Amino acid sequence: MQEFLQQVLSGIASGGIYASLALALVLIYNAMGLVNFAQGEMAMFATFLAFTLIGRGMDYWIALPLTIAIAFVGGIVIQRVVIRPVERAPVLTLVIVTLGLATLINGLAGFFFGYLPRLFPSPFSVQTIDIFGAAASWQDLGVIAVSGVVLVLVFLMLQRTTVGLAMRAAAHNPEASRLLGIRVSWMLALGWGLASAVGAVSGIMVAPILYLEPNMMQTVIIYAFAAAVLGGIESPLGAVIGGLIVGVTVNLAGTYLPGVGGDLQLAVAFAIIIAVLVIRPNGLLGRRAMRRA
Repeated sequence: MQEFLQQVLSGIASGGIYASLALALVLIYNAMGLVNFAQGEMAMFATFLAFTLIGRGMDYWIALPLTIAIAFVGGIVIQRVVIRPVERAPVLTLVIVTLGLATLINGLAGFFFGYLPRLFPSPFSVQTIDIFGAAASWQDLGVIAVSGVVLVLVFLMLQRTTVGLAMRAAAHNPEASRLLGIRVSWMLALGWGLASAVGAVSGIMVAPILYLEPNMMQTVIIYAFAAAVLGGIESPLGAVIGGLIVGVTVNLAGTYLPGVGGDLQLAVAFAIIIAVLVIRPNGLLGRRAMRRA
């Protein structure tokens, strides 16, 4: 029982990271009906920026919000420069653009920072504390706390502010929003900026667990995509719930299923994606699509 609880706590910590990146995917999907395949690489590049700031002597808790702000502006710039000229193009064109963007960002990270794995500093201790008989590290608890705060802030912004309401209106009904005076194009840009900022948190939280290098998010993005599909690709709350479920499920599968561990844990994520698409294509909280006969 103690081992089970310990794996659940560790899974919740991982799930918080997946939930952050899944939320970023959902924000872009809601804005454009598009899965941003460059989301993980954007998060990775932001993490390298944080690493550079910390390496030059900046305090972690100053570098974190500064990196989030830079990532926010960077997301807006990417939308205005790269995505806006093709935003009315067919979905396949947009998919190819995001795949090309992912390759470009990965190459730029390798060019500027190199491919040598680096240890990312963490403000949280690796020492453990006892929780109902299970040993939980301060690292895991810190990741849960930071991810939780970010997710709550994003939820409140989307639900309780005028800007959040305008962003949701522009995403769901752009033509009516334009008639009401909402600058839809800029709302889409803010959506990209917000997704980039949330993704940056995901990268910074996972970097101390993994080694920092240009390919570090390529596995994490698969888990995040599984979380988004499970929760409902249109539901921010579903992304959070899906991330926690994926994190705990993958952790328990790696512990209790024979032969599942390491890279084979990715098979669990793919199994979740396939099962959801077959059994409940709209996800746990996704809206059922209506089609005229």
